[in-house]
Amino acid sequence: MTLTTTTTVTRADETSAPILEVLAARWSPRSYDPTVAIDEGALASVLEAGRWSPSAANTQPWRFIVARRGTEAFDTIVSNLMGFNQAWTPNAAALIVNLAETTDPDGKPRPMASYDLGQAVAHMSVQAHHEGLHVHQMSGILAEGLRDAFSIPENFTALTVTALGTIDSPEALGEEGAIAREKAPRERFPLDEIVLVNK
Repeated sequence: MTLTTTTTVTRADETSAPILEVLAARWSPRSYDPTVAIDEGALASVLEAGRWSPSAANTQPWRFIVARRGTEAFDTIVSNLMGFNQAWTPNAAALIVNLAETTDPDGKPRPMASYDLGQAVAHMSVQAHHEGLHVHQMSGILAEGLRDAFSIPENFTALTVTALGTIDSPEALGEEGAIAREKAPRERFPLDEIVLVNK
């Protein structure tokens, strides 16, 4: 089945200053509907958002491995996730391995690669929410296992994996603690704690 038009489930909180609705409403669920396939147009837009994100000296030091549920590549990514991530990710519609090019083809370090990859993935997560998808990003991965499985070149490093899909009910997670986390209020530090100087 292919996802058609969908309404994103929001958990938008009141912000201390006005921000775009897509930013206020974005959140990271773990409960995904295993019956809904990724919408290919939406996925293309998500990847395109990453492609157009900014990078130091326009080096664009990001690469992505995209796998749809039901493929061998998808199962390989799941097997290289850690802990509870292996329990809920099989229901996601797609998984994306996010790679940073840590050195250029001549072996010179790219010190901003991780930062730039983070920007690309952030752009992708906002676009995904706009498309009616939900995203959960994971750092609990086996990077070397992914390197071996996908023959990732030595100058690239897998930093995170992104799950995308259509949300399901929290109760679908089955485990009481996981359900409670899914329903827990979203929390952020207040602005006066994170802005150290504001002259």
